Amino acid sequence: MVQSMNRKVDLTVKGTSYLGLTSTGKIMIGDQAFEYYNDRRVEDFIQIPWNQIDYIAASVYFGHFINRFAIFTYESGHFSFSAGKRNKELLRAMQKYVPSEKMLRSLGLFTVLKRGIMNIFTRKKSS
Repeated sequence: MVQSMNRKVDLTVKGTSYLGLTSTGKIMIGDQAFEYYNDRRVEDFIQIPWNQIDYIAASVYFGHFINRFAIFTYESGHFSFSAGKRNKELLRAMQKYVPSEKMLRSLGLFTVLKRGIMNIFTRKKSS
């Protein structure tokens, strides 16, 4: 059985992990770490201590709807999660442990496309 890193839990919600194959489980925000536990497989879990988080990027659509978020760590890469309609609540609970300058809005689809097109034209001019 997995031992939780948290001594005190602030929020527990149903969530989805997008690491490898999509899996559903529980996301727990506590005083020591961000934790995800799979509902079906007990040995499938993710524990990220607050001091290992580099930054958090949220996908925001239409100015206020948060589809999913990714946690980027210093050593282990990045992990994508979603809590459905409770993503805002989850990110607000994380603000207690992660400074606001480390919580970012990821680039939108149109911004990425625009930059890609502009990059094509600037390469042709410089060649």
